[in-house]
Amino acid sequence: MKPPAERLYGRQRGHPLRPRQQRLIDITLPRLRFPEDAAATPLKAFTAPRTELWLEVGFGGGEHVVSQIGTHPDVGYIACEVFENGLCSLLSRLVPEGDEAEALLPSGLKIWDEDARQLLSALPEASLDRMFLMFPDPWPKARHAKRRFVHPGNLPIVARALKPGAIWRVASDDPTYQAWVTEVMANQDFFHVEPPATVRPEGWPPTRYEAKALRAGRSPLYWTFTRK
Repeated sequence: MKPPAERLYGRQRGHPLRPRQQRLIDITLPRLRFPEDAAATPLKAFTAPRTELWLEVGFGGGEHVVSQIGTHPDVGYIACEVFENGLCSLLSRLVPEGDEAEALLPSGLKIWDEDARQLLSALPEASLDRMFLMFPDPWPKARHAKRRFVHPGNLPIVARALKPGAIWRVASDDPTYQAWVTEVMANQDFFHVEPPATVRPEGWPPTRYEAKALRAGRSPLYWTFTRK
């Protein structure tokens, strides 16, 4: 199997940003950005003491992030996303228009807007209590398989950052990606693997991608992998 791609994503910007979106990127994002020099002591990046550290890879529209930080106010949550439209979607949920510079922001949230693998490699070993990969880009063509986040070459990076007993949640509605995850996770020794749920388990917030899949008649799978 080919090693993972040097970069797992394509372009970072779609359509030109509207003025409101550009203000969010220029003004609000720096207020929430996880500082690279904080990776060695990540919980210190948050303004109040946190009981656990969670990380989400590719948060898309941000629905899952907002739900999790609202439900778990004592957790330090790092949300990773490289696409500007996704960043704007999350930020617009947090900040009223016209208040980009002064709005009160969630104290338990930080954003990493670079490749999540860079942060995973920089975090201390066994520092994460939970990790999420919700409906990632499946890169369905075989020649793009190296871009999939669930990849044998990425598992050591993920496993190193997770504590023993930590949970990694993965969800996908794409049959090709589902088969890929099943194959990859059957041939590794970092995680305990249970059969995926076919109905979203309790405590898993819904996302727009899940709703879109269900409307289209696709059947998501929901995995819970436990770090050995």
